[in-house]
Amino acid sequence: MNANPEESAGACCTAALNIGEQARANRKLLGSVLTAAGLVNHPTEWWHWSFGDRYRAMVTGEVAALYGPVESNSHL
Repeated sequence: MNANPEESAGACCTAALNIGEQARANRKLLGSVLTAAGLVNHPTEWWHWSFGDRYRAMVTGEVAALYGPVESNSHL
């Protein structure tokens, strides 16, 4: 489900309890694999994971993100 918590009655949340057993197991497996790879999850969007950006830096307590905005080369 690709919806916000209000539209999905919370089913879009990673730790949702109002989804099927298989869906919970799949989310748990996905979470363990992606977390082990260094990604962090947005808890209200089970499908949304971050690596290297400012959200991950905030969640992990890093001083800065691994990467930032890229300047446009539109003048080329």
